[in-house]
Amino acid sequence: MKYHQLVPLLSLSLIASLTTVISVNAQTSPAEELNLAPEIIEGSPVLQRWFEEVPNVLEDIRTEPSFPTRVRLGYSELGGDGGITVGVEDVFLGDTGFTVSGEYQNHDDKQLWGANLRYYLLPLGNYVNIAPVVGYRSYEVNNYQTDGLEVGAKVNLAFSRGGAGDVSLSQTYISPTDGDEVGLTTLSVGYAVAENWRISTDIQNQNSRVSKDTRYSVLVEWLPNW
Repeated sequence: MKYHQLVPLLSLSLIASLTTVISVNAQTSPAEELNLAPEIIEGSPVLQRWFEEVPNVLEDIRTEPSFPTRVRLGYSELGGDGGITVGVEDVFLGDTGFTVSGEYQNHDDKQLWGANLRYYLLPLGNYVNIAPVVGYRSYEVNNYQTDGLEVGAKVNLAFSRGGAGDVSLSQTYISPTDGDEVGLTTLSVGYAVAENWRISTDIQNQNSRVSKDTRYSVLVEWLPNW
């Protein structure tokens, strides 16, 4: 057989072989290809997701937050008076970098409450992020009371994605344009103790023109799967 007659036969043979391989692979399930027991796949949402569609990991890192929404409740102490702190942190507004947070503190004759809007400037999946803060807050301590616009910034440092552990530092000002300005500096550390539960501690310096107090808090945080 001459060379020019041999080449078409080899090409047809190669095409037939590839067709057979593709046909066999198309009839093979992902579990069979990986030699995994069905119960392993049923118990792994990650594997199920990958079998349905290979995820865009880079896009997930950009859009899936490295820090979670937290509902918080705990004991706190301010100026020697015990009390409670309750709030919610970083309720995400859709797939954007905007979040809403709110807090209420009560320590006998000392009360602080309000809500704010944050916008995280970097991709939500980053381990470090920063957000300007704007909102409304009321401050009442030892018969001194002020309320109004709250502005400032917050920095988040996540040790791992999903809320296993993180540290945040914020600096905000209540009524920053008049003589009743109050500065709030808050350091918060959170650590997961179960799948949807964390323990966190807050240290918050409250500086007004009539007093300077520090609030210490130990809180339980619930991470809702919203």
